[in-house]
Amino acid sequence: MFIIVTGLNHKTAPVEVREKVAVAKYRLQDHLHYLMEKQGVSGAVILSTCNRTEVYLSTGEIELAKGVLQEYYGKIANMTVAEILPFLYTYEEEKAVHHLFRVSAGLDSMILGESQILGQVQEAFQEALKAGTTNNYLNNLWQKAIIVGKRARTETFIDRQAVSVSSAAVELAKGIFGDLEGRTVMVLGAGETSELTARHLVANGISSVIVANRTFARAQALAQEFGGLAVKMDQFHDYLKEADIVISCTAAPNYIVHPSDIERIQDQRQNKPLFLIDIAVPRDIDPLCASYPNVTLYDVDDLENVVQKNINERLKEAEKVENIIIEEKENYFKWVCSLKVVPTIVALKEKAEGLKKKELDRAFRRLGNLSEKDKKVISSCVSSVVNQLLHDAILELKDASYSTQGLLYAEVINKLFNLQIEEAPEKTRVESH
Repeated sequence: MFIIVTGLNHKTAPVEVREKVAVAKYRLQDHLHYLMEKQGVSGAVILSTCNRTEVYLSTGEIELAKGVLQEYYGKIANMTVAEILPFLYTYEEEKAVHHLFRVSAGLDSMILGESQILGQVQEAFQEALKAGTTNNYLNNLWQKAIIVGKRARTETFIDRQAVSVSSAAVELAKGIFGDLEGRTVMVLGAGETSELTARHLVANGISSVIVANRTFARAQALAQEFGGLAVKMDQFHDYLKEADIVISCTAAPNYIVHPSDIERIQDQRQNKPLFLIDIAVPRDIDPLCASYPNVTLYDVDDLENVVQKNINERLKEAEKVENIIIEEKENYFKWVCSLKVVPTIVALKEKAEGLKKKELDRAFRRLGNLSEKDKKVISSCVSSVVNQLLHDAILELKDASYSTQGLLYAEVINKLFNLQIEEAPEKTRVESH
């Protein structure tokens, strides 16, 4: 049995193509059942997010599975195979496993190390379990992928450093205030960037939001979303003293926050820290504002420097994650290799057990009336001899299964002992795990 994945993501396909092949959660099981009806498919899992759609199959026929997947993507995208093919990537066996583990760890994400993908990997597996389209190979593979994702986030710092302007602002704010509970943020300019930064701050505990914007209706709409207060832009100075954090991103051609504004509120604030975040270009806040005690100012370049530093740190952590991936990949393929010799081990033990029972029954008949104690002693002695004879052979076979010699050893033992190995069915569907 082999593992193959075919997919497309933010690196290989534009959003207008990605959206064509995205599979809504309520449609996943229908798509999985469709794939399972195709010849050569023994198991299927679909991972579909806003940035990727990937189909993982277990199959006994790699080339047949490739054709199935290409046809599938063409069908759901309403494109010919020739049209969809340039956007697709396909990985087999070791490369397929490595790819899934990188995805689960966040190494293949748009934002390196992001955590959301691990939950999406888990959900994809659960949907496949509900649909009954997994098998032992996919079950074990997905469990290993989830282990990789969890280990990446507990044993490294791959997701600890902020790598966006808005998340960097939150990180810096926590460095100044510690807990953000009870703090107030003032948003100057209700554009996308300032809104996103405010949203991150609110998600991290900010309890009060004041929004000022030249278009008052927009200020009202944003303030209402946060349960905050909307004020007119020319009135924000009257509320500045209440803010602990100020986010400014307007289209003003000149500074709108001046040193005199800070000086005016210093006494009223009683030396409480004030964090100014200027993400406007041209800048909204006069750099001299940072000259006052307990006032910290970061402009967009400062924030980008923080982000770049954190990205570099994540890249270092990514090397540690790759080591985890290599370790878990080896564990997975050791398990896969061991499956190749399991039927031989089972058949060998069953044949030995059958011969032992047959000869013991014959011996007990010839020996006449034996006590139950005597029978147990003789049975125990025979079992011990059989187990010792098989022990080394089975141990060597298990060790060999981790290498290319495993199948050769199994074939030799099958022939020497005339073992009858039952073939596993092509499609093994698992309802739960």
